Amino acid sequence: MNFIAESELVLNSRGAVYHLDLLPEELAETVITVGDPHRVGEVSKYFDKVEKEHFHREFVTHTGYIGKKRVSVISTGIGPDNIDIVLNELDALVNIDLNNRAIKPQLTALTIIRLGTSGALQPDIPVDSFVASTHGLGIDNLLNFYRHTNNGEEQSILQHFISHTQLDGHFLQPYICTASMALLKHFIKDFHQGITLTAPGFYGPQGRVLRIGLTYPDLMKRVTDFQYGNHRIVNCEMETSAIYGLGKLLGHQCLSLNAVVNNRISKKYTKNVKEAAKKLIEHSLAIIESI
Repeated sequence: MNFIAESELVLNSRGAVYHLDLLPEELAETVITVGDPHRVGEVSKYFDKVEKEHFHREFVTHTGYIGKKRVSVISTGIGPDNIDIVLNELDALVNIDLNNRAIKPQLTALTIIRLGTSGALQPDIPVDSFVASTHGLGIDNLLNFYRHTNNGEEQSILQHFISHTQLDGHFLQPYICTASMALLKHFIKDFHQGITLTAPGFYGPQGRVLRIGLTYPDLMKRVTDFQYGNHRIVNCEMETSAIYGLGKLLGHQCLSLNAVVNNRISKKYTKNVKEAAKKLIEHSLAIIESI
């Protein structure tokens, strides 16, 4: 039995994982993640019953039921660094004995579905539409801190992406991971599908210029133009590749669904972000309840 030291897995005074402030019994095996803490309530208001509510820092959790399905909705905050905390602590709740600080002999696979917002990178994907991510392609470096491998398709897409964008430099190494096909098959109707680019920031890493010049000023054009077979990059945000990558390494089933709130090609922006997110929540919850 490998003992996990107190400095490596931090628990609070009630024995809960530190950042999420959750105990194992307070988490459902179906988990919905949202970025905005205020959006947690916008999801849980559709629950038939809410049994637990917790918050610590930006991490808000509501656990309850949609029909007979027990579900937790958790806010992650923004960015891959926060996903690193959330995915590792979610896994610890189900796969580490917190009392003995040891990995359980029998592991549990969570279903983790992100409901987020993103910007489209293709002209045919309009504002207020939905995207289900077939892959998460990260330029944030997070997964490079973990030992990981790619299957043949992932490796081919990645090699062509690096060659096309020339993003294989001294400060970043792109990575790619695939969605759970078992989940993705339920989100075909009314969803655009394609690769989601995950960036480590909103401005420079996504090609936005305010007052500082960019190292890769033509990055978004290269990303938009990229195509390998039937694969193209359809949207950009800040969490999907981290969820897919860590989820794969930890043995969980993950899917990212996003409402498109802006289109970087047409330069259009939704007239109502809350309404776009609301429609994605309503549409997705109806499907989640049935799977």
